[in-house]
Amino acid sequence: MIPAGPEGADFQTIAGQLGALLEREKRRGRKFLRWGPAGRRALAALEGKADPGLLLEQLNERIRKCRRCRLGFDRRQAVPGEGPAPAGVMIVGEGPGEEEDQTGQPFVGPAGELLTRMLQAIELPRERVFITNVIKCRPPENRNPEPGELQACFPFLKEQIRLVRPPLLVALGGFAARTLTGSDRKISELRGRSFSFEGRLVIPTYHPAYLLRSPENKRPAWEDLKKIRRELDRLGA
Repeated sequence: MIPAGPEGADFQTIAGQLGALLEREKRRGRKFLRWGPAGRRALAALEGKADPGLLLEQLNERIRKCRRCRLGFDRRQAVPGEGPAPAGVMIVGEGPGEEEDQTGQPFVGPAGELLTRMLQAIELPRERVFITNVIKCRPPENRNPEPGELQACFPFLKEQIRLVRPPLLVALGGFAARTLTGSDRKISELRGRSFSFEGRLVIPTYHPAYLLRSPENKRPAWEDLKKIRRELDRLGA
């Protein structure tokens, strides 16, 4: 029997005791005592060793149910993001648009198609990249997110970064770039430079939706993409 601990006992201690009990019984020949997949996941979570993909999906469910700000009541659905965990690159945009609000997926429609081509141009398949936004719900009429909305949503982004563990963050557009760099400058002044966010490299560049409206900026965006490729090679990501 595992002794009952005080209120608020350390779950890692309980998990360790449970694991030791099962191993001891196994050595005694109790073959019926074995971990199933769900049991292994539960123990791993208690020990802080859970699969990042599993923890990420749990986080995504919290995002889908979130009502921390008024956007959670006006949206059709939240858009947590998609991609593997861990991943070498995390793409961070501003927030979902109308099509993303309808589908629940990030970067769909013409801007999403352009982003896919941009990644392909530097031999980076989209399925190998984690793609998300700073804000997880669509602001009405695609307006800029308000400070309270950013404050409510930013912890989700930080947790995604912790779970995905990308050595490189790509900030698409001015809002994402300012959020991750802490600068108040325009994207035209931030792109082409390198920054750091909690020890991770940040490279800002133009948002694909902006490039569709201003194709004359595709050349500097291409320079940013080449820089992203060089940094990925340098980091071994």
